[in-house]
Amino acid sequence: MGTVIVDVMPKPEILDPQGKAVRAALPRLGLDGFTEVRQGKRFELTVDGEVTEEVLAQARQAAETLLSNPIIEDVVAITAVQECACGKGGCC
Repeated sequence: MGTVIVDVMPKPEILDPQGKAVRAALPRLGLDGFTEVRQGKRFELTVDGEVTEEVLAQARQAAETLLSNPIIEDVVAITAVQECACGKGGCC
């Protein structure tokens, strides 16, 4: 079994009120080493079998047409993750 991870972020010129709210809350929690926060979306697409080039192509199409709004968001990463035999991912 394999998984494709798709990460989507707002375009840099788009305001990010959720990111600003998180950034404002961090110092109240004693976490003041961060200067900016942007909040995005992560999708995990699981497939039976291996993640092939065809599966990645389908994931790219899904990312560009369904998982993101190309007017205000960028697809920043599409990553294949293969499960190992133990089912925990990458440890065997």
